[in-house]
Amino acid sequence: MRLEFKIDPHYDFKMTVHMLRGKDWEYRAKSMGLSKDLVKRINSCVGRELKEAEKKLEDIVANIFKDFSVDIERAKSGYQKSWDLVIDEFSNTVADISVPWFYDKYIVNITNFNRGISNWDGNIIGRWWREDFDKQRRITAHEILLAHFYTIHRRLYEDSGLDREQIWALSEIFAFALTGLEPRINKFWLWDTKGYYTNHNYPQIVDLQNALKEPYLSRKNFNEYILKGIILAKKLFPVSKH
Repeated sequence: MRLEFKIDPHYDFKMTVHMLRGKDWEYRAKSMGLSKDLVKRINSCVGRELKEAEKKLEDIVANIFKDFSVDIERAKSGYQKSWDLVIDEFSNTVADISVPWFYDKYIVNITNFNRGISNWDGNIIGRWWREDFDKQRRITAHEILLAHFYTIHRRLYEDSGLDREQIWALSEIFAFALTGLEPRINKFWLWDTKGYYTNHNYPQIVDLQNALKEPYLSRKNFNEYILKGIILAKKLFPVSKH
């Protein structure tokens, strides 16, 4: 599997609208630097008012990618070089731990408004340009692993009986496990000592995350871990709780 970093302002615009229309829009908006008025309009307006708000946001995005074009291009190049150094080993190790990749390449779009974006069964993710060229690796890996797990679950465990939110929770936990518990993988960010941390932005998954730590470490194979996750998700992250 390969990574290709790209610059696509329209992707950042589309995903920003998507995030601000979602249920966690207030949390998402905190790091975007957009006016409260514009954020609220994108979140709650419909019809012509929404189109006007979207046009204003699209203009803001275009101007930012123009004004910071040198920095954004530098980030794209720096991120690419950093990942080129480790991608073969990272890719092979993830495939060995889980299942072979479903995509030969993942596109990583450089973003301004969204720190990290994954994909529900696809090969396009987003990462913002404001990080150290090497230190960006862990979160970038996290988003890639989220997308990988979505695809694993939807294609190989489609009869699990889990809903979208339960699959999302397991995807996040899978990414925390591989980036925080696997010496073969977390050696790519030795400066990051957080491990399998739970003080993240998703407190609703912490009980399930804690319950899946030992099953991950003691698993006989990946399928065993997946099946345990399905059982525990139904128990600790039921539909009624999200």
